[in-house]
Amino acid sequence: MDFTPTPEQRAARELAASIFGDLSTHERLKAAGTGCDPELWKTLCASGLPGAVEEVGLLGLVLLLEEQGRTTAQVPYASTCAYGLLPVAAHGTDEQRARLLPGLRDGTLVAAGAFPPRAATAIRDASCDDQGGWRLTGTFPAVPWLREATHVLVPARLPDGVETGCFLTEVGAARSGGPVDPVDPVAPVELTAPWSAGRLTLAGAPAERLGAADTCASVLAVARTAFAGLQAGVCAGSLARAVEYTTAREQFGRPLAANQGVMLRAADAYMDTEAIRVTAYEAAWRHDEHLPARTHALTAAWWASEAGKRVVHAGQHLHGGMGADLDHPVHRHFLWGRQLDAYLGSGPELLEELGELLTDDDREAA
Repeated sequence: MDFTPTPEQRAARELAASIFGDLSTHERLKAAGTGCDPELWKTLCASGLPGAVEEVGLLGLVLLLEEQGRTTAQVPYASTCAYGLLPVAAHGTDEQRARLLPGLRDGTLVAAGAFPPRAATAIRDASCDDQGGWRLTGTFPAVPWLREATHVLVPARLPDGVETGCFLTEVGAARSGGPVDPVDPVAPVELTAPWSAGRLTLAGAPAERLGAADTCASVLAVARTAFAGLQAGVCAGSLARAVEYTTAREQFGRPLAANQGVMLRAADAYMDTEAIRVTAYEAAWRHDEHLPARTHALTAAWWASEAGKRVVHAGQHLHGGMGADLDHPVHRHFLWGRQLDAYLGSGPELLEELGELLTDDDREAA
């Protein structure tokens, strides 16, 4: 394994760090509320960073999302890449790629993913109409970045009840009335993190199938790896703030960072952050090398969930009384870390799924 960034990956990461660092300031984040920062999103897309993901691969995307996580930049970058750009590029037909990729690259199209942690489906019905198109019916309680999305990627059981397919539905068309459901399918929902989420309700909504029956498993593995990279950045940003604070803050004539208890807590948080990072790198590298990576994606997700919440709790705790201030920048890292913990799935759920996958692999090997 070689996780050394290529020159292209390094250049993309440096550009992302510059854009996020310059525009994702505490003041701008407060002004954005729970919505997207439109100027930041416009600048990010004008720089070509969404489209660059096709060139730098999943490992490159993990590096870019680390930079977003460090600043908790309020843009739907992870969801658009993980549920739009990469799935369409990898599994779409020539027509789908020609129609969708330009908009996903320049930011005029925004993708969200209605994927629960275990890829269970909330779609009650996926049926094929007389013209060969698909219609979806079902409800997803909370989809991150849905209020900003033009398209949503949805897993659904096919009519035979055995295979699961991935379907792309255009939220913008459904909102404007559509031929089937005149009701707005998106209702605002507030999550722990301000991710412009919504409740998605589909009633015979038109959709197009993306890829084969195993596409959903591949999409979910990529998404887990990507969001684990985002969590690595969130944790790194939280820890950096804690180190800065405890180094500058003095108590009884010496910096808080000189206390052994503070040093041990920070060291544990650092080790947890590195564990999230290296497992995300490994899963991404294996994906880019076309090696089996589903178990590695689950491992990265487990570390991001379990260790991530420890790190953001430590970051807030090391700020002492300041950590209790809801307006303090470190609190945003806390919210993002806890949201990613919930979004990736609880530790026991991820371990159960990992165990089932390993057992299945052993049976096939036997």
